[in-house]
Amino acid sequence: MFTLKVDHEIELQLFQLQHADELYKLVNQNRIYLRQWLPWVDSMDSPLQYHSIIPMWLRQFADNNGFNLGIRYKGNLVGSIGLHHIDWRNLQTSIGYYLGEGYQGKGIMTRAVQALLNYVFFDLHLNRVEIRCGEKNKKSRSIPERLGFVQEGIIRDGENLYGHFHHLVVYGMLEKDWRK
Repeated sequence: MFTLKVDHEIELQLFQLQHADELYKLVNQNRIYLRQWLPWVDSMDSPLQYHSIIPMWLRQFADNNGFNLGIRYKGNLVGSIGLHHIDWRNLQTSIGYYLGEGYQGKGIMTRAVQALLNYVFFDLHLNRVEIRCGEKNKKSRSIPERLGFVQEGIIRDGENLYGHFHHLVVYGMLEKDWRK
């Protein structure tokens, strides 16, 4: 199983079927918080749904086309981070992430994104990584800003969140800038 050790507290672990109940519990306990920014939260109403989604994530990983990893903090599943589709022709991808509300403010996501960027640039040898965040999602936006991403623009009405659109801020990081 693919794992990426971040530090003595954090490990990123490829989701497996045995994580379905634990993942559902995380989402369900943070449903109100997460649905402010994630359009799929309401559709996840049973741990059984992850029994069909996790195999798709595993296929994506096997096809070298991205992945979804659980964020483990002191052994507990506290969030998720992953690479969306990898564009191998242009050597680029995008990162998505979320963290349970009670684990905010501990530097968990910043460290997880930093480790993932090292993997993307130094192991996968990609050239560009993008992160998109809701314009008003200050906590999510602080991650790429803290890590030195360049704000490249705003996609107006870029995402439909339960019947209302919101703007997305696009951040980019290039391999040459990450090495500095």
